Amino acid sequence: MRILAALGLRDATNREYVMAGHSKWANIQHRKGKQDAKRGKAFTRLIKEITVAAKLGDSDPASNPRLRLAMEKAYDQNMPKDNVERAIKRGSGELEGVDYIELRYEGYGINGAAVMVDCMTDNKTRTVADVRHALTKFGGNLGTDGSVSFLFKHCGQMVFAPGTDENALMEVALDAGAEDIINNEDGSLEVITAPNDFVEVKQRLETAGFKPEMAEVTMKAENEVSFTGDDAVRMQKLLDALEDLDDVQEVYTNAVIEE
Repeated sequence: MRILAALGLRDATNREYVMAGHSKWANIQHRKGKQDAKRGKAFTRLIKEITVAAKLGDSDPASNPRLRLAMEKAYDQNMPKDNVERAIKRGSGELEGVDYIELRYEGYGINGAAVMVDCMTDNKTRTVADVRHALTKFGGNLGTDGSVSFLFKHCGQMVFAPGTDENALMEVALDAGAEDIINNEDGSLEVITAPNDFVEVKQRLETAGFKPEMAEVTMKAENEVSFTGDDAVRMQKLLDALEDLDDVQEVYTNAVIEE
């Protein structure tokens, strides 16, 4: 399997193993550090996600994978159980709360890098103005629906530290229903799943002793573009400006900022 991974070939089960470039691990650690520094904002975003997940689906996490994932992320961030339960009750209508709508904006950053911005808001006019302003202020521009979304894949993604036993991880992941195993040049490993299979695969891996450093259902760029020097600084400022907006939940890009 290691040879297949290095060569980017497919095995007999038609699953693809690829070797990715640049330091995925360094970028994951940098991102985690930024998220830890914004823990208060993370709570706000998670509460919104829990509320909307409960509103759109069942308030019972056992039958609502999106809600179950949001709750798991909240507890990983040490959010108090009372906060989680109140958010569920607001979403299900048991408590009064803000009626959020979900919006996605697509656009371009430095040198045409693809950017997608997922928002939850109670004021669409305010949100689109804020997103457009952040993009144009830092050298990007807002695109139309579908302008960059084809460059991303909706999937579950788990990243494991360099030194993880690749063969053992691969055996458990594939048996659990993972789609791809990605062997990065820096030694980190990624497990890719279908969105609906993410929770089960993650649980199976953790039961087997494999705890991911990052795990999420995301929009993964099919092809990444590395940024260095001044362009990297400018692109990071643009991404930071978007992530700092109150209505923004997630920012996806195919730009990789090299440290």
